[in-house]
Amino acid sequence: MYTRRTPRSASGSGGLHRRPRNRAKTAAGLLATAALLVSACSSGSATTSAASAAAEAALVALPQATPAALSSYYGQKPAWRGCGVPGFECATVKAPLDYAKPSSGDVRLALTRKKATGPGKRLGSLLVNPGGPGGSAVGYVQAYAGIGYPAEVRARYDMVAVDPRGVARSEPVECLDGPEMDTYTRTDTTPDDGRERDGLVTAYRTFAEGCGAGAPRLLRHVSTMEAARDMDIVRAVLGDEKLNFVGASYGTFLGATYAGLFPDRAGRLVLDGAMDPSLPARRLNLEQTAGFETAFRSFAKDCVRRADCPLGGKGTPPERVGENLKAFFRKLDRRPVPTGDAGGRKLTESLATTGVIAAMYDEGAWEQLREALTTAMKENDGSGLLVLSDGYYERDADGTYSNLMFANAAVNCLDLPAAFDTPDEVRRALPEFEKASPVFGRGLAWAALNCAYWPVHATGEPHRIEAKGAAPIVVVGTTRDPATPYRWARALAGQLSSARLLTYEGDGHTAYGRGSSCIDRTINAYLLRGTPPTDGKRCS
Repeated sequence: MYTRRTPRSASGSGGLHRRPRNRAKTAAGLLATAALLVSACSSGSATTSAASAAAEAALVALPQATPAALSSYYGQKPAWRGCGVPGFECATVKAPLDYAKPSSGDVRLALTRKKATGPGKRLGSLLVNPGGPGGSAVGYVQAYAGIGYPAEVRARYDMVAVDPRGVARSEPVECLDGPEMDTYTRTDTTPDDGRERDGLVTAYRTFAEGCGAGAPRLLRHVSTMEAARDMDIVRAVLGDEKLNFVGASYGTFLGATYAGLFPDRAGRLVLDGAMDPSLPARRLNLEQTAGFETAFRSFAKDCVRRADCPLGGKGTPPERVGENLKAFFRKLDRRPVPTGDAGGRKLTESLATTGVIAAMYDEGAWEQLREALTTAMKENDGSGLLVLSDGYYERDADGTYSNLMFANAAVNCLDLPAAFDTPDEVRRALPEFEKASPVFGRGLAWAALNCAYWPVHATGEPHRIEAKGAAPIVVVGTTRDPATPYRWARALAGQLSSARLLTYEGDGHTAYGRGSSCIDRTINAYLLRGTPPTDGKRCS
């Protein structure tokens, strides 16, 4: 699964800002798509025994006392310096590569902060993570949260981010170069015969081998559990007694894991667009597939009410809109269309599917999607959908990619065992996935195969997180969230002993800073005054 925060354009001082590079670019709140790598986040067996084990297993808190072997890490004094972004400082701290063997080497973590501006008493640091895994928290805070979070929050908190190990500026995992990634992203993820299935498997193997060749030791130590332990080192070096944290999408898993490991050090935690850590990967993939179908139906209902909808006229049922889109995908599978790309790339079925799914994250992108579909379907010009797809993959105009997709696979394939071990297992699961989403199910099922070829065995398993003894934790769910279905928020809130569930009745991925004054007021009150919402509060 690839889940990422998609900030809406700011409307006043309380909004969050999009990255200016293009409308499709998302700073890293994260999503799962039919593109090859996306489903890496959902791995694991779907068997009854695995699900039962997850229901029984719970994350155990670490001892409160800091182990002597880690004292040097906790005692670091970061050397803050300017880093070319007005108002921000940057620093680097170290964490043990392997917490079981702290003397075996270090990993260097990149930090950034923007100090509280005042007025009002400083409340400490507010660590922010936009999701992923693989999204750059440093980039997110510098481009969005540090300048776009509500002014009253930025006045009282130092806005802080750390890129998790293996991500962006923190010893990034690298796998393929730009041309190799271009080939990878075009690979057919809805194979129609044995030759195409073999091509998909080859693509997964090539990707995995590329990742394993660059940093084999690091690849074994980029789990969410280790990243959460790194956050406690960051908390200590910042001088905070407790960790205050806003995590979106995958960031909710990171934040919940921190609370489970260090419940006594969990301060004000907001988990927005929550994940359910108790589910095995295949189940996660299946439920996320259904989430994208829910989001697509909302888009379809909106589309047919508009004169420029290329998928149907007024009154066309969502099922028919979906059939029309699938027919377009099948046409692309037979004959990709030109895009005007300088490198000659054409719009394939896989790239078009990625572009459509990318637009499901934010209803503000629906107009752009309608325009992109219109030009592709009626004018044989795939440039608009290619822009959406490139934004999702964080591909620059010069053909280079960020390490987002590499880190995404590295973390997800380590956190849980592979969803499927063989192509035959995927084929048997296709009816279930296509029932969950007639539009996206087939591609998302095949996309769940990639961790089967990962060069490092998974170290994590599904488990509950209870965080007994933690202060109140706010868990936020959006009723029609495509990437983190609403039931996941309810599930996580049911596991965390001190959770308060806050519901946004609406579309899009995550809720804070996306236009609901009710959501924003509620979360701001919690962050600024420590006043959590009543459990079950609903906003629209």
